[in-house]
Amino acid sequence: MTRIIAGAARGLGLAVPDAGTRPTSDRVRESLFGSLETHGLIDGARVLDLYAGSGALGLESASRGASAVDLVEKARAAAAVASRNAAGVAKATGVGARVHQSGVLPFLRSTSLVWDLVFIDPPYDVAEGEIAEVLAALTPRLSPDAVVIVERAKRSPAPDWSAAGMSAMRDKTYGDTTVWWGELASA
Repeated sequence: MTRIIAGAARGLGLAVPDAGTRPTSDRVRESLFGSLETHGLIDGARVLDLYAGSGALGLESASRGASAVDLVEKARAAAAVASRNAAGVAKATGVGARVHQSGVLPFLRSTSLVWDLVFIDPPYDVAEGEIAEVLAALTPRLSPDAVVIVERAKRSPAPDWSAAGMSAMRDKTYGDTTVWWGELASA
C-alpha cells in the first residue's frame, strides 16, 4: 500500500490507479524526501509532479510543507485517483493540490506557472526524446533556484540536462530505479 511517509498527513493511505502507473516505492520516497528536506527544498516550495499517477510525490511534498502542488496526469482514471488522494491530503494539511488532466507537454506549453521543485517520474517506456522535450519545455517555468528530479529505470541514460539549459547535481540508484537531480545551469 502506498502511503504518505511524513509530515502533517503522515500515514495517510493513497489509492493507486489499477493500471498504467508505476508508483515510487516507499524506500525511494523516504530517501529522496529526506535529502530534499536536508537541503531545505520542500518547505514553502511550489511543487510540480509530472506523470503524477496517484500523486504520491507531489502529495508527500504537501504533507511536508510545500505551499502549492500541481499534479499533471494524462490518464483519466489516474487523474481521478490523484484528485481523491489530493482531497485526503488537503484535509490533513490545508494544502489543496491542483490536478490537471493533461499530457505533460501540452500542459507545460500552455501554463504560465513557475515552480521551485519538479518531479518527473514517467512510465519507464517513455522515450528519452520525450524526456528531453519535457525538460526543454519546463526550463522557462522554473524559479532561479529550482530543483528538478527525474526518476527512471536504472538502465535508462541520464537526462540530457545541458540541452535544456540545465546541469546535473547528483544521482542515486535504488535497486532498479535511478533518481537524477538537476538545476538551471545558471544556478
